Amino acid sequence: MSAVDKLAMNSAPESRGAIYTRIEVVEFILDLAGYTDDKQLFNKRILEPSFGGGDFLFPLIDRLLTCWNGRKAKSSIDELSNAIRAVELHKQTFDATREKVVSHLRSCGFPFSTATELADQWLVQGDFLLESITGSFNYIVGNPPYIRQELIPEALLAEYRHRFSTLYDRSDLYVPFIERSLSLLKGNGVFGFICSDRWMKNRYGGPLRNFISEGFHLKAFVDMVGTPAFHSEVSAYPAITIICKDKPSSTRIAHRPQIDRQKLKKLASEMISSNLQAESPVREMNKVVNGFEPWLLEASDQLSLIRRIESQYPKMEQAGCKVGIGVATGADEAFIGEYQSLDVEEDRKLPLVTTRDIQSGKIIWRGQGVINPFTEDGTLVKFEDFPRFAHYIESRRNVIASRHCAKKNPSRWYRTIDRIWPELTERPKLLIPDIKGEANVVYDSGRFYPHHNLYYVVSDTWDLRALQAVLLSSVTKLFISTYSTQMRGGYLRFQAQYLRRIRLPHWKDVSANLRQELIQAALLRNHIDCDKAAFKLYNLNCEEKSAVGGNGES
Repeated sequence: MSAVDKLAMNSAPESRGAIYTRIEVVEFILDLAGYTDDKQLFNKRILEPSFGGGDFLFPLIDRLLTCWNGRKAKSSIDELSNAIRAVELHKQTFDATREKVVSHLRSCGFPFSTATELADQWLVQGDFLLESITGSFNYIVGNPPYIRQELIPEALLAEYRHRFSTLYDRSDLYVPFIERSLSLLKGNGVFGFICSDRWMKNRYGGPLRNFISEGFHLKAFVDMVGTPAFHSEVSAYPAITIICKDKPSSTRIAHRPQIDRQKLKKLASEMISSNLQAESPVREMNKVVNGFEPWLLEASDQLSLIRRIESQYPKMEQAGCKVGIGVATGADEAFIGEYQSLDVEEDRKLPLVTTRDIQSGKIIWRGQGVINPFTEDGTLVKFEDFPRFAHYIESRRNVIASRHCAKKNPSRWYRTIDRIWPELTERPKLLIPDIKGEANVVYDSGRFYPHHNLYYVVSDTWDLRALQAVLLSSVTKLFISTYSTQMRGGYLRFQAQYLRRIRLPHWKDVSANLRQELIQAALLRNHIDCDKAAFKLYNLNCEEKSAVGGNGES
């Protein structure tokens, strides 16, 4: 059985990315896309790339039939057969939904033979990313599958990568779904998807953002995070994007609407109106799409401040501050344990600091350690040179050798995923947990090695205490919230890719008085004082202080 056949027969909804959309949200997307029954939709073509149980399919059928308005049955095949194409990979779901489509058409007055023929013309069972689809479309709408790459068979993933340039790094399957959908649009055609918003800002979405930048217009964006947009609870952070095959222009933006049919219809009308009313919740922004760059969809005054700082100061690493991440072992239960109890030679273990150790804002070490299998030159140590280390590793061979990285490179089966650099332990550094509501930046004087859930910053130029004050400030939070994807509950990702976007003046350009002010604010962990000093560092005026969320004076 082929890889595609296996996916087609897979009965587990979660493994095939099946998440179903509420009818109110479907109607909202169709309204935003302009697929409305006041048009002659039977002269248009619409595509649904992953129709599942028919959440989009049945509403668009109803709109098509309403505008068709019961023309003579003998003309129905000619006039309607080309109006819809809908694809579904999962065989059991396809069969069940096809049967419902036939039944629905019968209830609308079509003879069984006509209903069956239309269903067979409209519906395609296959892989949207591989299926041959003729022609182009005026509208493409839907909710693509959410499937991580590790759940896709390697041969199939390789074929996807060959066909779709946007399937980059660790991107989910919805990314090539978007690429292929956009590629099938007619001139002035409209695309409307609800899916995860991760790709709009993070690293793997860069090629897709650039693809859109080169030939399309982001017409509308609706943040749906925290709204009950689906029939079930999901861990995704959804957004609706309306993209046209047209020249770039301004983007209409709305955030977290109430899921109510009438309110969504009113919002859709506002978002597509020729002129926005002053009291409208809809905002309009220019130049959201910019090559590979993340889409910045924040308030205009905040975005103006970000752009001003970016134009005047270098990125953090250009100012002499290096950002890194702690060690990933691939088998923490084998490589990590109580430091004193790790029965290896002293130079084969390092004291380890984790997120739990710094929750209080300072390091309260719980006594963990990590095994170091590397020599100074990066090669693996030889067992004969370290007998206690050898015994320790061999006694855990089953766990260590079963890792993916060990199977790929059996001769180096006992290395950690990341190389360990012992000199980092003794180097002063700032430690920053990945996911936080507020920045938790902790100073390590040079005692510990960071675990993989911690990012670290070191510098040969900037005083780390002064830098700590900057990273604890509202200016840094603004940078992170602007570029980071937001997590459930309002949490932010303080990842390296976002930290590196923070701008800093060179240390030599910071006055002696301001240096001392920054250092003192960090030592006291006083966030108000950190803001005061950071506002001076970036020369914020009153309006800019307000945009950040305070004036730094109280």
